[in-house]
Formats: sequence, structure tokens, C-alpha cells
Amino acid sequence: MSWKPSMNWQYAKQRAQILSQIRAFFLARNVIEVDTPLLSHATVTDPHLDAFVTHFNYSQASHCDEPIALYAQTSPEFAMKRLLASGYGCCYQICKAFRHEQHGRYHNPEFTMLEWYRVGFDHFKLMDEVAALMSLILGCQQIERISYQALFIRELAIDPLTTDKAELIRLITSRNKLSDWLEQEECIDTLLQFIMAELIEPTIGTDIPCFVYDFPASQASLAKISKQDPRVAERFECYFKGIELANGFHELIDVEQQKLRFEQDNEIRAQLGKPKHDLDNNFISALAHGLPACAGVALGIDRLVMLALSASEIDQVITFPIENA
Repeated sequence: MSWKPSMNWQYAKQRAQILSQIRAFFLARNVIEVDTPLLSHATVTDPHLDAFVTHFNYSQASHCDEPIALYAQTSPEFAMKRLLASGYGCCYQICKAFRHEQHGRYHNPEFTMLEWYRVGFDHFKLMDEVAALMSLILGCQQIERISYQALFIRELAIDPLTTDKAELIRLITSRNKLSDWLEQEECIDTLLQFIMAELIEPTIGTDIPCFVYDFPASQASLAKISKQDPRVAERFECYFKGIELANGFHELIDVEQQKLRFEQDNEIRAQLGKPKHDLDNNFISALAHGLPACAGVALGIDRLVMLALSASEIDQVITFPIENA
């Protein structure tokens, strides 16, 4: 294993220029850069996200021989929403995030994330701003927007809002993708997510960025449910050249609904054999105090740099990947 960086000096200079462009983009829009801790007393309940955990021996709430758990952030979302609830305005952050997932072509367990929140925006207005940033960094002059439902109908002739397991299994079988775990899977969302990843994502956003919006309500995460169609959540994702680049929400501000979603997440974690996580009481308290109407998005900086530099893998645009850290 080499001690040398995996990113060359030329790419390092170009990456630095991109970061400067991003900061100038937000400065021109009066969106303020903020900074929040990488370590937190709580973590997300998302069944499909696992955080790194460490221990702290010097907490005022415990004795030195009783360490408390601290979690590396999977995203700065909860902390930034606490800022918004306290009275902060539109803000962004460029920071490290950590997810206990396999190192691969598009993912390193430690990565750089851009996250920003716009008070008074909905998810459509935020999509416009993401597109403007992509135009600046990547030179994209056009984008495609399509709803999750319309995308499935166009690509696979299936309505994801009315489908059932039998129809999805037939589709997966017809594409020679069926395996034992899929046949045993009872969760429609899991099957839809598999189909999205395996059958749809490789076919969209090849020439221009594709924004997919209004995901099923059961995949809402921290997004509002649509008042026009309660079957969908006001959430979007952006795909470009085989890369999932951004994930945005018209943010849920109802504390009781959010607590219920976290509890449902924990039940799914238990079914998957994963430990339940305590709810982040600081975040819950902030929501109870009042989060302003806003929209927020997380965008992978390393993936954006990959696209800008036409790099084939994430290791080319970071200095020391996990195998060489």
C-alpha cells in the first residue's frame, strides 16, 4: 500500500477552485456558511444508515469509568435545523460526513458533503438552485424534471403508487434480477428501491441531470407529505451520468409526525436485526420550538468533483481513501 495520495496535484488545485466557486455562489445569494460539530450525542434512526461511534470518558453526565457514546455525523442535517429553529437564516455547510458503508467507486466512508437550507423555499424552488449550481460547476445548461411515478411508468410501465409485490417480482424476474431475498421481501419500498437502483438509475441522467421528485410517502424521510397528493412526499433526488448526486426535501416541520417516523424507523431497524437508536432530543426540542418553513438539500462534493473532472472513481478526487487513511 502506497503512502502517497490518490489525488494528484492538478486535481487538488481544480478541486480547490470548485470549492471557491461554491462559496462564491452562496455569497452572491446571501446564504451564510456555518459550522457544526462532527460528533453528536445521538444519531439517525434511518434503517439504511449506520454511523461510526466512539466513546467519551469526560462527560459531565458520567464518571470517568463510564464512557458515553458519541456518533460521527452521517449528515449535518439535525444540527443545521437546530440553527434554523434558533433564528438563523438561509445557511450552508461544507463538511465531512461519515457513513459505515462499503468503500467503492462512488463512496468513501469519510466524504465531503455540501448541505444547505433555504427559508421560504419549497422543493421545486430548491431544485432550481441546485440546477444553477450545477450549471456553474458542470456547465449543464439543461435539466430534466420528472416525478417518481411518471418515471416508473415511462421506464417500466408500472405505477409505483398502486403496484403490489406480485407485479414487482414479475418485473424483476423478467429482467433476470431475481434472487432469494427479493422473493422473501415483503416491503414494497425495498423492492421499489431495488428496481430504482438496478433498472432505472443506470438509464437516466446520461446526457443532462435528471431531477426525480415526489417520492412515495413511505419514503418521505424528513420531507413533507404533499397536500395535493398524500401518496407522495415533497422530496427529490438528482442523478447525472450514473451518479446519485443530491437528495433534497421540502422539510417536515411537524414534531409529532417526525417523532412517529423515527419510531417507525426503529421498528424497521429491529426487524432487520439492527439496534434501535435513541431519538435526538436536541433535534426534537428544536422542532417543538419551531422550524421555519424551508427546503434543504445534501449534495456530495466528492461526486460533484468527479463529474467536473471526468474522474472515473472517487479515490481520484480525495487525498487518502479509507484503505490508505
